[in-house]
Amino acid sequence: MKKIEISDEEFERRFDAGEDISEFVDWKSARRPGREAQRVNVDFPSWMVSAMDNEASRLGVSRQALIKFVMNSHLQENSQGTLKQA
Repeated sequence: MKKIEISDEEFERRFDAGEDISEFVDWKSARRPGREAQRVNVDFPSWMVSAMDNEASRLGVSRQALIKFVMNSHLQENSQGTLKQA
């Protein structure tokens, strides 16, 4: 990939104008501030894993996606505006 450089101001101008800026971005080193993944290990009883797998299968998603969805829903409902939406 050939590296093409432009000024910050030109980049922002092109971005704000809705132009394609992909040729100026190194997608392999791109980061999403505030959305970095952090691994968390949780032990669940086998009956709960089975129930999660059944529900994930019913919804057509992975177990991990189901857990993230349920946790996000719970946290949003109970945050009373204190959580930042990612």
